Amino acid sequence: MKITSIALYCGSAEGFHPKYKELAAAFGQRCAQQQITLYYGGAALGLMKAAADACRALNGKVVGIAPSFFSDSTVIDTTLAELHLVNSMSERKQMLERAADALVALPGSYGTMDEFFEAITDAQLGLHHKPVALLNAFGYYSPLIEQLKTFKNEGFLRDFHFDLLIVATTLDELFDKLERYENSNDRNWLDKIKK
Repeated sequence: MKITSIALYCGSAEGFHPKYKELAAAFGQRCAQQQITLYYGGAALGLMKAAADACRALNGKVVGIAPSFFSDSTVIDTTLAELHLVNSMSERKQMLERAADALVALPGSYGTMDEFFEAITDAQLGLHHKPVALLNAFGYYSPLIEQLKTFKNEGFLRDFHFDLLIVATTLDELFDKLERYENSNDRNWLDKIKK
């Protein structure tokens, strides 16, 4: 599928090692180079800022979606050409999911995982059919991927739901897999659970 926009989930911190900021910046540059609109949480902090700034530096399109309760002076990037303020984190997640062709998680923590798990759960339930990906650079998400395998191996996650998730270790692999994505969900299963 042709990807024209990506919702990015990632940390509002930079992490302890510069490799994370460099990764986020490279992701933003790649979006600009491929004319992919970058949707993100609208923050002027951490990996989110690194990705957005790098994309804008190459004249890429960046759209921020941020809850209005965050501070304009420390959290929200008010220099964005397109910034949508919403009332809650839940509203932000839904707007990001609706807006983008694909949903990608770079390193982050609670907020990133909240966004990621809602996106993959909505894919599981057939609420969208978009690719959801973890960029497992530096092995950052390896323990999480092992936990997901445990869910599957213990009978709590069906194979075709496990296969909904894209896992990549490099940007080249990530963007290649996004373009080649085929939704693995089972239509018969979806028909059974939905009205």
